[in-house]
Amino acid sequence: MPGTPSSPPGLPAAVPHSLLEDAIAIFTGVTLISVGVALFTSAGLLTGGTAGLAFLLHYTAGWGFGKVFFVINLPFYWLALRKFGKAFALKTFIAVALLSLLTELQPQFLRFADLQPLYAAIAGGLITGTGFLALFRHRCSLGGVGILALYLQDRHGWRAGKIQMGIDCAIVLLALWSVEPSRVAYSVVGAVALNLVLAMNHRPGRYMVV
Repeated sequence: MPGTPSSPPGLPAAVPHSLLEDAIAIFTGVTLISVGVALFTSAGLLTGGTAGLAFLLHYTAGWGFGKVFFVINLPFYWLALRKFGKAFALKTFIAVALLSLLTELQPQFLRFADLQPLYAAIAGGLITGTGFLALFRHRCSLGGVGILALYLQDRHGWRAGKIQMGIDCAIVLLALWSVEPSRVAYSVVGAVALNLVLAMNHRPGRYMVV
C-alpha cells in the first residue's frame, strides 16, 4: 500500500493486521475518541481539525455545520483514496460513521455532573490521542487533518503528531475572535495533550504501520 513503510533489513517482514484486528482497533479507537469528545464538550472546550474549523465558520458566519464540514473534508478524502488506497478510505469512512453514531447515543450513557476544565482538557486530550493512535496504527483516521498528517509523515518523514498539533492549535487560537480566552487556553492544553501522545508513539521507525 502506498505510504506504508517496509520492514528494516535483517528483521522479519511485518505481518498485516487481520480484518478482525482492524475492526476491533477501529471500534476501540473511536470509542476512546468519543469519550474524549464528551469531556471536551461537557467542559465547554473546543476542538481542532476540520471539525473545529467547521464549528468556527458555523459560529462566526452562520453557515450550517454539516455542510461546511462535508465541503472541508472533500479534498482530504480524495487524498486518502489517491495516496493511501481504497482500504484506508473505507476504514476512515466507517470510523467517521461510527463516531457520529456514538456521539449521538453517548449522552444516554455518560454524563458529567461537575467537570473542571483543566482536567477535562488534559484527560480528554490524552484519551483522544490514544484513540487516534489506535486508528493510525491500523491505517485509518477520522478524515481531515489526520489524513494530511499521515500523508506528510509517510512522504517526508515529518511526525504526524507534531503536524496535527500545530494545525489544531492554530485552529483553536482562531476561536479567540468569538470565544472567551480562558476556554481557548484550556482547549490549547487539550490539543497539546492529544498530539503529544501521537508525537511520542507514532513516528517513523518506531512502529510498522500495517
